[in-house]
Amino acid sequence: MSLLANAVVVLLGLVHVYILVLEMFLWERPAGLKAFRQTPESARATKVLAANQGLYNGFLAAGLFWGAALGGAGTDVKLFFLGCVLLAGLYGAATASRKILWVQAVPAAVGIALVLAS
Repeated sequence: MSLLANAVVVLLGLVHVYILVLEMFLWERPAGLKAFRQTPESARATKVLAANQGLYNGFLAAGLFWGAALGGAGTDVKLFFLGCVLLAGLYGAATASRKILWVQAVPAAVGIALVLAS
């Protein structure tokens, strides 16, 4: 169970690295425009805000990787960062896109359950 819990934590970390790349580096490119359903004009106007969001996603990824690297000793770290992802996912799903529920919130909830079970 511990291996599965760590796998979910690392997978969520990789998702957040991907989001970082989209928001910080690809925001105005086709991949970023498509992922966030932006027009080139709106992307240009919001690119600084998106880069800031990307940086925060990077911090979430770093925390998830840190917790996974600590193994069993990182339970509290994993739970803290998974909780952050869960709350961010719930807020994003309520305010921005329902898709965020499935990309962030549900996997974070599964991760929390697996970490607690291990």
